[in-house]
Amino acid sequence: MKKILAASLAASVAISASTAYAGGPVVIEEEAEVVAEKPASSAGILPLLLIPIILCVALCGGDDDEQRPT
Repeated sequence: MKKILAASLAASVAISASTAYAGGPVVIEEEAEVVAEKPASSAGILPLLLIPIILCVALCGGDDDEQRPT
């Protein structure tokens, strides 16, 4: 058991040592100006979708008339 633990510890140290030097220098570029973009979804289309739904609910509403027995 000690041999397996020692071997796995040695392997993890070897892997971490090789990845410690991986990559390159970190370059940070400053942006001159940040412009806020308009969101893709516009609030102008929402009322256009709600109007037909509200009209359908109002005009096609449930049938509340009582059935007369014949």
